[in-house]
Amino acid sequence: MSVAPEFMPRTKRNERMSRHTSWHVGGPAEIFFSPRDRADLAAFLKSVPPQTPVHWIGLGSNLLIRDGGLKGVAIATYGALERLERRSETTVYCEAGVACARIARQCIKWGLGPAEFFAGIPGTLGGALAMNAGAFGGDTWSHVQEVETVDRSGKEHTRSAGEYEVGYRDVRPSHPGEGFVAAKLLFERKPAANEAEVRSLLARRKASQPIGEWSCGSVFTNPPGDHAARLIEAAGLKGLRIGGASVSEKHANFIINHGAATAADIERLIGRVQAEVERVHGIRLTPEVRIVGEAPAPLEAVAPPTGKGS
Repeated sequence: MSVAPEFMPRTKRNERMSRHTSWHVGGPAEIFFSPRDRADLAAFLKSVPPQTPVHWIGLGSNLLIRDGGLKGVAIATYGALERLERRSETTVYCEAGVACARIARQCIKWGLGPAEFFAGIPGTLGGALAMNAGAFGGDTWSHVQEVETVDRSGKEHTRSAGEYEVGYRDVRPSHPGEGFVAAKLLFERKPAANEAEVRSLLARRKASQPIGEWSCGSVFTNPPGDHAARLIEAAGLKGLRIGGASVSEKHANFIINHGAATAADIERLIGRVQAEVERVHGIRLTPEVRIVGEAPAPLEAVAPPTGKGS
């Protein structure tokens, strides 16, 4: 695809997506675009042919991009859509590129809650909206009043929360193809909210999860009445390794890239865990991580030498 000259300074071709995912894997995106702001984003989308795939990238923390990379356009919201402001006593306006941890910190300063759970979500609001991310017993869409979206023609829309079918780590829009650009979030006055609560929650998270290692956060959703980590551990899968990836010894619902894993290693390990848990427990685990992109092209067979002699 050709890119209009005005967008060239913010566009990269064949950008390695391993630079933009928390697993540090992923092949190249055909086009990688970093908008200056929402007007720039809308204008760029309007210029993209309708048949071109568009992928939204925040902090890349719930994303496995295959080694063959992404066809079409990857749009980075982090660093661009970063407005976060209080609109009333209990409502907060937040753009999609804002890190969830920042939402938690700012709501505490404003005396609003419960927002501490956002500190446990290692991504941006855009990603949290797309999957109803949650942590510490809280979830994103419990606080959504309305969202602002942008469609492929660059036109913005305001949608009420009721226009979306929301479940556990699942959001189904009534208008597919629109990307989240902002949301109005509703909280309660919580004057007693303080940083100590967040520090306590994060300390608990650090004690139980492999923080600091290359992972995507939780890989599988919890089945009703149980925990994916318990099922994986009970199946004897802690430490199971394929290539450069393994099931975490610290928390069985995490898969770690030890530095040289490929996306294919991780995807194979996800499938192996699913198969073993189903064999042992009769339960098929559902990934909460989004798996996108193309498988790598097979290596061409080397042609035999031609000519006389050896």
